[in-house]
Amino acid sequence: MSDDNKNLGDDLDDMLGDAKDGAKKAAGKAKEAASELADDAKEFAGEAKEKAGEFADDAKETAKEFADSAKEAFGKASGDNKKILAGVLGILLGSLGVHKFILGYNKEGIIMLAVTIVLGFFTCGIGASLMGILGLIEGIIYITKTDEEFYNTYQVGQKPWF
Repeated sequence: MSDDNKNLGDDLDDMLGDAKDGAKKAAGKAKEAASELADDAKEFAGEAKEKAGEFADDAKETAKEFADSAKEAFGKASGDNKKILAGVLGILLGSLGVHKFILGYNKEGIIMLAVTIVLGFFTCGIGASLMGILGLIEGIIYITKTDEEFYNTYQVGQKPWF
């Protein structure tokens, strides 16, 4: 019986050794796979950073092109063009005072913008609605005036309201 116990102990030792070797091999494979995944993640992060940089450069270029074309469009606006531009913007974006900025009335444009944002917030949109109606009226007035009346009233006479 002691030979049987000895053989059983040896068998258990062999099995334990085999299990340790298997665990070491599995740990090695897991370490290798983790290393490969880390390398892949570093490569992906580098590619993502490069693509993000390219996207940012494209966005900057597009914004510059847009700004240049807007400057060109608004810079050439004079006389009849300013009348139509200010009238249409007064009708569409009147509550923000954009038409005032087009005509060079920065103080009045800031007042309209502030009333729209601040009073619009505190009065649940009533201030913004009033500025929208005011912009609509001004836009219609701008468009219905003759070129000469518009020029004399808003560009030479510098009449800021109505």
